[in-house]
Amino acid sequence: MYKIRSNKKGTIPCLLCGVCLLTAGAAFSQIHDTTTLREVRVDAKRITTGIIPSASMQVLSGPQLQRLNSLSVADAMRYFSGVQLKDYGGIGGLKTINVRSMGTNHTAVTYDGLVLGNAQNGQVDLGKFSLDNIAEIALFNGQPATILQPARGFASGNVLALQSRTPHFTGDEKWHGKASIKTGSSGLVNPSLFWQQKISEHIYSTISTEWINANGRYKFRYTNGVYDTTAMRQNGNVNAYRVEAGLNGLLADSSAWSVKYYRYQSARGLPGAIVANHFEYGQHLEDRDQFIQASFRKDAGGRYHLLANAKYSDLYSRYIDPEYPNEEHLLDNFYHQHEWYLSLTNAYQLTSWWEASLATDFIVNTMHANLYHFPYPTRYTTLLALASRARIQRLELQGHLLATIVNEKVAAYEAAGPKREYTPTISAAWQPFANRGLWLRAFYKNIFRLPTFNDLYYTFIGNNNLRPEYVQQYDAGFTFQQALRGRWQYISLQADGYYNNVRDKIVAVPSDNLFGWSMTNLGKVRIKGADVALRTAWQPLQSLLLNVGLNYTYQQAQDVTSGKGGFNYGQQIPYTPWHSGSFTMGADWHSLAFNYSFIYTGERYSQKRNIPVNYVQPWYTSDLSASWTVQRRSYTHKLALEVNNLLNQYYDVVLNFPMPGRNYRITYSISR
Repeated sequence: MYKIRSNKKGTIPCLLCGVCLLTAGAAFSQIHDTTTLREVRVDAKRITTGIIPSASMQVLSGPQLQRLNSLSVADAMRYFSGVQLKDYGGIGGLKTINVRSMGTNHTAVTYDGLVLGNAQNGQVDLGKFSLDNIAEIALFNGQPATILQPARGFASGNVLALQSRTPHFTGDEKWHGKASIKTGSSGLVNPSLFWQQKISEHIYSTISTEWINANGRYKFRYTNGVYDTTAMRQNGNVNAYRVEAGLNGLLADSSAWSVKYYRYQSARGLPGAIVANHFEYGQHLEDRDQFIQASFRKDAGGRYHLLANAKYSDLYSRYIDPEYPNEEHLLDNFYHQHEWYLSLTNAYQLTSWWEASLATDFIVNTMHANLYHFPYPTRYTTLLALASRARIQRLELQGHLLATIVNEKVAAYEAAGPKREYTPTISAAWQPFANRGLWLRAFYKNIFRLPTFNDLYYTFIGNNNLRPEYVQQYDAGFTFQQALRGRWQYISLQADGYYNNVRDKIVAVPSDNLFGWSMTNLGKVRIKGADVALRTAWQPLQSLLLNVGLNYTYQQAQDVTSGKGGFNYGQQIPYTPWHSGSFTMGADWHSLAFNYSFIYTGERYSQKRNIPVNYVQPWYTSDLSASWTVQRRSYTHKLALEVNNLLNQYYDVVLNFPMPGRNYRITYSISR
């Protein structure tokens, strides 16, 4: 006899009743019932794509993630459809993502279920997060496909979920470990250590640490319209270290708890824009990002589920500009943020086909700086999310209503007024055939993003009367997954068409002079697009396995701020290509593994006007890697060689910020 856990999914977005208490939870957990079934024999091969068929999501995990030529989470995001990566070049350059052209601030980044906050500018630098301790990267369009999560999980247009490695021990195992060293172009030196320890039968610990040092120098090609030259990229050096420590445990009643500490600290140069033959810059950035978080989950009787989270985060950054045009010819500013976060979620299984949850989050954000007349803002945010899910045969329904209540106070000037917003979401998924892996799905989500502290209070440009930036999201798509017999292992196809309507977009506009910019609600953008993702595997020989992945994105993101006949009406918004995609192919043969990846980004424009002077050429890169793995007793040795930008293409992701040409990395690791 086998016990199979089956997820009771679905939602009826109304009739939630008062069965849920104020609570919050940890993200992306599923609600389970345990049912005893007769023994069955399954001949089909297991599909390991990690995709939830009823949700619009993309996943990279396990060997698929490790074989990519990626140093950080930002590098891996290039292989997702519907994503534009803003990369300012080199190992130390800022790296953020824009999903479906809604803007960086509309994508929440979570780490082990809790959002990484940045009240100052709303952006998370994904270059800070190494893949050394990442088990899975998942991108959800809309939101994760579970109602048992914090209210904050419902509060963004998209969610990028990072999941660290969790301890798993079998038999008499007491510890797992891995030590590795990377080196390569741009003076890269990157040692790392990963350790998992079984403290007792129900308590496990994890420690992960690494150091990154690089001079950041690489050749690039530059033209001023008259002649071409090859120069060396300067001021891209970085010296950073990361430390993570965690405890995971189980109680006698099967309740689970975890505590995690994270710290990242770096000092880096900021390579500036290559304009007017200006190649060298002296801007410098020091930052420290640390947090401690705790989670607790309790399942009572199989029907009631409780999750609780708490988090404190501390972000510090110092910006130094020795070329600033003031009397001292020096700008030395620091910014210090604190965030306190509490979350509780209750979920209850009302019937065999219907469940509901109520989540409440409370967040306090503060910010200090050494700027003249800085207002020292404090923001109090309360989030309440009432959610429900139902599954009626092969139909799943889910919906929620999110209430956002925000109050702010400042030490100087005038605070932004209180905000009260109520935003709904509804989604549906239908499996037409019981014995086929085809799911049809659609969702509608009305969401917004609050103005950041920079938008509201930054000296000279802040505007405390800013309204939130609203987005209406419409999505329809399907997922087809099928395990195959014979040499073909499986096929997985996912496609979505979407329409996003952005209004009250927050933009910076100049006033009387170029130094007197101000923030205002002006922009309106209409976005139409399609994402396609294909995965398959083929085993032509007993010892040879081939994996293939293909992603394609089409986007028409038009500025409609000025209305028909306006100066910029119908123009493609900056840095959004009409066509983009990626192709990956991996081959495993005995102890050898090979991987090839190709990334393409089509033509774009760097400014609002789609005219030749603003045209940005398409770019593409080819990356190649090979690894050799050998087992010696209980230890695994792995040697990997990567060649990135194999064809030595010179290109800019952001205009005038040249990217590296052909570069190399070599990695050796030993694990147990």
